Amino acid sequence: MEVDDPRATLNDLFQAALSAADPANVLARHLPDPPTGRTVVIGAGKASAAMAKALEEAWTGTLDGLVVTRYGHAVPCARIEIVEAAHPVPDAAGLGAAERILKMMEGLTEDDLVIALISGGGSSLLTLPAPGLTLADKQAINTALLKSGAPIDQMNAVRKHLSAIKGGRLAAAAHPARVMTLTISDVPGDDPAVIASGPTVGDTTTADEALAILEHHTIPIPDAVRAVLTGPDGETPNPDDPRLARAEVRMIATPQMALDAAAASAREAGLHPIILGDAIEGEARDVAADMIGTAYDYADARQPGDPPIVLLSGGETTVTVRGNGRGGRNAEFLLALAIGLSSAPGFHAIACDTDGIDGSEDNAGAICGPDTLDRARQSGLDAEAFLANNDGYSFFEALGDLVVTGPTLTNVNDFRAILIT
Repeated sequence: MEVDDPRATLNDLFQAALSAADPANVLARHLPDPPTGRTVVIGAGKASAAMAKALEEAWTGTLDGLVVTRYGHAVPCARIEIVEAAHPVPDAAGLGAAERILKMMEGLTEDDLVIALISGGGSSLLTLPAPGLTLADKQAINTALLKSGAPIDQMNAVRKHLSAIKGGRLAAAAHPARVMTLTISDVPGDDPAVIASGPTVGDTTTADEALAILEHHTIPIPDAVRAVLTGPDGETPNPDDPRLARAEVRMIATPQMALDAAAASAREAGLHPIILGDAIEGEARDVAADMIGTAYDYADARQPGDPPIVLLSGGETTVTVRGNGRGGRNAEFLLALAIGLSSAPGFHAIACDTDGIDGSEDNAGAICGPDTLDRARQSGLDAEAFLANNDGYSFFEALGDLVVTGPTLTNVNDFRAILIT
């Protein structure tokens, strides 16, 4: 079987993954019954505004509330206020929204229900420094963590212990109300305590661990930050905290669900999908090297008449920034992949962030094929030099191979597909 348009096929698989994580398609079936008291909706994340809209359309009772999302990710809602703030480095708008959300938890009763709409990006968007810290302190630590190559669970462990709202503190503030968290996972393993730094979920990490993470990555620790991590207010509520006894989490979309949907779409197109995993982590270049070996193994094992194979994977790679280019972990992964495949025939690939934003750029990711390096050389582009400068964005932009979706209003981490024809 021939694949007439490999690039269109890969884009179709990406769209199938996005559809499976669209709040409009998945949220309504997870809603709790209305309470006898108030329903207060709060939330944070790149998908939180889309989740709020889906909730409004499905909810039969009264409700009000506030969610904070990334700039450019708002959608109009009638009863739930939408605030936009900065990501990945927090700003004053996120600080103000977090203060208001925490204030909304005051005075709730056992008859009331808090619905928390949580998705990836919420950790930066819902920023409220612990007592003794300033927004500038949080911004500096966050920026350093993003450049360090630390995995998301380590970054969020630090964020929780420097926050007045994360790591279960928000749910504790809502006690004795029932708290129902509807979440879209963007983290390997789908641990709700890691997604957006778990504002409504008990925390198993400690302040000592957060301090060790900063020291391991040689991140400068200001005196005020060290004082919080070594002081009495540095610890977060643990899962057994009685204030969290009425807090529940429902996972409405995950990376695995997205990969399963892409696999189903692949089968409909006559392809043989193989899911390599939904929680693949590591340096983008190292993951690319592993994928290259895997792709060659599957290509070598194909027999005449076998359908084309598509290798699907998710997770969140990291990039240790050494250059000054316009990067993004998916562009970096794909550039390393293209170089490693060395224009081998029969390989096409796509790598995109499902939120539509690869790092801090305006693309979701990029796409490559057997002609990528040849076209680059013809254009005077040195792929190795672009990779060394962490400049995958500029490389694929020059070739017209960026994938640009705009904000997708969901976020189930990275989507990668390698098509072997």
